[in-house]
Amino acid sequence: MAAASSRKRKGKIRWSKLYSFAACFRPLTSEERPAARELIGQPGFSRVVFCNEPHLHKRKPYKYPYNYISTTKYNVLTFLPRALFEQFRRVANFYFLLAAIFSLFSLAPFSRASLIAPLVFVVGISMLKEAVEDWHRFLQDLDVNNRTVKTHISNGVFVDKLWKELRVGDVVKVNKGEYFPSDLLLLSSSYEDGVCYVETMNLDGETNLKIKRCLEASLCLNEDEEFSKFKATVHCEDPNPNLYTFVGNIEFEKESYPLSPSQLLLRDSKLRNTDYIYGVVIFSGHDTKAVRNSTRSPSKRSRIERKMDHIIYILFSMLVLVSLVSSFGSLLYLRQDMVDWWYLQLPDDNKVNDLDDSNSEKYDDRFFNPSKPVQSAGLQFIRALILYGYLIPISLYVSIEVVKVLQTMLINKDIELYDDVTCKSVQARTSNLNEELGQVEMILSDKTGTLTCNQMEFRKCSIAGLSYGGDITEVDLAASMRMNTDFEPFEFSIDETDGATRSFEPFEFSVSSFSAQNGNARLTKTEGPVIKGFNFRDDRLTNKNWIHGSNLFDITMFFRVMALCHTGIPLEDDNHKTDKLSYEAESPEEVSFLIASQEFGFQFCRRTQSLMVLKEFDPSSMKEVEREYKLLNLLEFSSSRKRMSVIVSNEDGQIFLLCKGADSIIFDRLADNGKAYEQATTMHLSSYAEDGLRTLAFAFRTIEAAEYESWNTIFTQAKATIGPEREELLEQASEMIEKDLILLGVVAVEDKLQKGVPECIDKLAQAGLKIWLLTGDKRETAINIGFACSLLRQDMKQFHLSLSRDAESNNQVKDMKEDILQQIESSYKMVCEERNKEAPFGLVIDGKALEIALRGDVKDEFLQLAVNCASVICCRVSPKQKALITRLVKQYTGKTTLAIGDGANDVGMIQEADIGVGISGMEGMQAVMAGDLSLPQFRFLERLLIVHGHWCYQRISKMVLYFVYKNVAFGLTLFYYELYTSFSGEVLYDDWYMTMFNVMLTSLPVIALGVLEQDVSSDICLQFPALYQQGPRNVHFSWSRIIGWILNGVVSSLVIFLANIYILSPTAMRENGFVADIDSLGAITYTCIIWTVNCQIALITSHFTWIQHLSIWGSILLWYIFLLVYGALPPNFSGNAFQVLVEGIGSAPLYWMITVLVVVVSLLPYFIHIVIQRSYFPMDDHIIQEMEQCYKKYDVRDNEMWVREQRNSQRSTRIGFSARVDAKILSFNQQLQQKKLSIYRSVTNSPIYRSITTSPFS
Repeated sequence: MAAASSRKRKGKIRWSKLYSFAACFRPLTSEERPAARELIGQPGFSRVVFCNEPHLHKRKPYKYPYNYISTTKYNVLTFLPRALFEQFRRVANFYFLLAAIFSLFSLAPFSRASLIAPLVFVVGISMLKEAVEDWHRFLQDLDVNNRTVKTHISNGVFVDKLWKELRVGDVVKVNKGEYFPSDLLLLSSSYEDGVCYVETMNLDGETNLKIKRCLEASLCLNEDEEFSKFKATVHCEDPNPNLYTFVGNIEFEKESYPLSPSQLLLRDSKLRNTDYIYGVVIFSGHDTKAVRNSTRSPSKRSRIERKMDHIIYILFSMLVLVSLVSSFGSLLYLRQDMVDWWYLQLPDDNKVNDLDDSNSEKYDDRFFNPSKPVQSAGLQFIRALILYGYLIPISLYVSIEVVKVLQTMLINKDIELYDDVTCKSVQARTSNLNEELGQVEMILSDKTGTLTCNQMEFRKCSIAGLSYGGDITEVDLAASMRMNTDFEPFEFSIDETDGATRSFEPFEFSVSSFSAQNGNARLTKTEGPVIKGFNFRDDRLTNKNWIHGSNLFDITMFFRVMALCHTGIPLEDDNHKTDKLSYEAESPEEVSFLIASQEFGFQFCRRTQSLMVLKEFDPSSMKEVEREYKLLNLLEFSSSRKRMSVIVSNEDGQIFLLCKGADSIIFDRLADNGKAYEQATTMHLSSYAEDGLRTLAFAFRTIEAAEYESWNTIFTQAKATIGPEREELLEQASEMIEKDLILLGVVAVEDKLQKGVPECIDKLAQAGLKIWLLTGDKRETAINIGFACSLLRQDMKQFHLSLSRDAESNNQVKDMKEDILQQIESSYKMVCEERNKEAPFGLVIDGKALEIALRGDVKDEFLQLAVNCASVICCRVSPKQKALITRLVKQYTGKTTLAIGDGANDVGMIQEADIGVGISGMEGMQAVMAGDLSLPQFRFLERLLIVHGHWCYQRISKMVLYFVYKNVAFGLTLFYYELYTSFSGEVLYDDWYMTMFNVMLTSLPVIALGVLEQDVSSDICLQFPALYQQGPRNVHFSWSRIIGWILNGVVSSLVIFLANIYILSPTAMRENGFVADIDSLGAITYTCIIWTVNCQIALITSHFTWIQHLSIWGSILLWYIFLLVYGALPPNFSGNAFQVLVEGIGSAPLYWMITVLVVVVSLLPYFIHIVIQRSYFPMDDHIIQEMEQCYKKYDVRDNEMWVREQRNSQRSTRIGFSARVDAKILSFNQQLQQKKLSIYRSVTNSPIYRSITTSPFS
């Protein structure tokens, strides 16, 4: 059955008969073939592949890798050394490693366990996080490697085989819609002449299908059984990353045949419009061209993390400073006073010899020798470095690692970031850049597959000077609702019987007819049944109503051009549930044209090698008739020609040339009598372009038989030419026939945007982000998408940078530089002169001009112009240029950049940006694997940045500043005690107090802060997108804030220490006269620190949940539990802390009074600061928080102040949907004013008005 169906498919058409595909597999010329053959066997061209004999590739010298790929960072052997190296590259970790090493000697003031345990914990957690992330990469690799493909084993039998098990030489069968598992040599396909369609969007981003064709010698290998005895040998180039070249030959049945890129199917390409293909594996695994083009993601660090290094340097400088003070103080005391202190029993040089051996042993201290004060001071410096090490927050890094992982989990689990259509959600592939999401200022976006769905919809058309399908755009609808007006679109003719004279007015207003009751416009949009590819609403054409038109011949010819001028294939419905056909074609535009023509009554139903069959609705008989058109020639569409033509003859023998193409190209080729509708059509083109629609013009001409025969002879000779002049001769022949055209009209199709793209861009623009569009498409397409997604506005002044024809024809770099520089300078001069005006600026530049503009001596001027424009669109951009633009923008502006794309052509851009985002659509995983995050669709970028980015930036900022504060407050109390005890080196706190401080007693509240803190809710973040600007302006992590928090820590430490010393020293703690010893003093001071730092974090927390309450108050409670349990242990374990709470300080009222007093006084400076700030210098989030609190009982969104703040947050928007609506409202108001003025003038100039005003009775 399968064989029969495939033979049926093969009989449909021989594609090689069509000229449109001839250029895709041009045979090697006589000059090229010898050169290619000479390369075989030379260095770089030594690969030998034994087809259908993979076992020969298991041994050297022909042993090649399996098809297994790996993108992991580590393996079992390299994980430990590489991960340890990464951890100890951090300054703080390296410092604590040295401290742990010194703890092995008696020089350390703490026990070994108290220094080594935190280091092991911190490094272990970080390494565990690295292992988990690499495990996820391994699972993704596993998913790809475990895909299956039909593989030949023997005797014509094909079985499913895992991708990773494929070897060079394996013969595989790939079915329609499947990806190629490796680089394959095409042997045959389901088509008779070995042609297959390949979609390479995942490699180069191009949406149109590529055509590959096998050698004629292998066409016979078209069934499974044919491979039972198949043997061949391929000699070809060695593995390389070049996607567009392939040199080799194949020896088959004692003949040698040259190979070209037309026979190579690349890994990660997809088979389309072809039932199946057979191929042999040439390159596998890491030898494939796609994998060799991919690069490992570079190590990226956020701005906050880089700034953290500078903070660590500052704290380390403080550490060195206080250690030097301790060292010099110790030296001075040792030289001058300490020897005379008899109670220290320090021996001097004269008395040491008099001591007996038993007494001299206790003075045998290698690290302290009173007779050598300089040496002792030096050792005291090292001891102080360890003692004051708590100034360096060792747990900061691990806490941030834990917090970022938890933040990532919350982002991944956000239900609002889940796409119901693809059943995918946002996935953060790395957690290192969470806070960077809140500091983005520039977004560089791909177009196809990122902003658009790569689906075309037929929206509007202009036929014979009349525009059809005049749906109201979203911009007009929003403008109407904002103005509270009611308007109706209509098209009218001044003279309906005269098709040559047309006037088109899109909208008419009636300001007085708005609904005063609810303030909403009464305008509604027409809804109807949804037809994929056809989103057209106009009763004048649909339901066969076009037969009543006044220009029936032009309308009929328009639909015939739409139905015949293409390369599509009709696909029958196997179930025959409907008489409607579906289509496949090279481009999605052609599919939408065929669907539209079918809806209008011109169904393209069948084609053969030389025949095209339409089912047309005949206006005269009012019936559907089947008409055959003989396909004489097809002139293909290309980027240079910008048009496509077919030459057909109808059943009466009339010969027509049907042409479609860019309006500028078609208009230049019109006959004098073919321009009747040019003026009206031009107006419609402008309107369609404003709506962001892609347009093509339709024209035709009738050709006499003698003229055609003469031309066809020339064209046939040009096709048969072999050599470099072939393309030029074909172009000349095409120019001869594509002239004297008669314009029929234009079509407008929508390159359908992904859901929510305009709204997302609008919100991002309101948040102050600039968006650049980088696309490989032509300029016209890019501009249309710019309008569709509101990156461009109709009132925007656009600068178009492109090489002039003279500069391009000269091909001199100097001339091209001067040309581009002149355009840049004149554009920038205009920007400077009109900067204060309302109209924004847009920049559009094509690939050739961009290549010159990015050169060293031009790039600064270009970037200066670009960053001063509201939006920038770069078209015809190569993947390499995308990466280069991203790098230069990042370097020139110094701003955080985010690049987003969906294909392998976007990988360089994604990896070069500060944050790379891959779209996890249906075009493979290359962009996702290279990105730091993946999104199902572009629209989720709005919530990811404005909500989660804002939250993460604020959380991490607060977290780092709080860490600095609490470690400074804690560490400096040790220094103050050192001063108080004359630099004795005595430690105020028990060793386990020190260990517990960062690990247990203050870690949970800061983690809760970093994970759950919200200054405002997600809804308010989206309502006030201007709040996002706190990140790019670095409001919460500026140096002034950092220094402020360090000073806050210094003040708190002074208050805590001085209050405890001067209250406890002269006073008895209990009634029996018990005074505080060092252990009691340490415990009381430590209690004050725990209370102070935990209450401080409560003050900076804006959003409380039960988790925050549990972590903050639970940490304080945990300290008492620890003190109770630790003091209950035997003295061998608890030391001087034995029963310190129960018998020492717990029963003393002074202990509890001091705790309350010290905490209040320590927090008082910060409390005064926030009162002054919120009262006199409030930030945006402060105002919103207070409005929410004040109007908690009411709907705050109805409050006048709330609405005013919302409008203020949108004031500076220059691009986006809202900006276009504002511009449209301004335009509408101007039109209304002009109409009012016109009415006023007509009334005041009327004879009646004059007679009334001049009447003597007036």
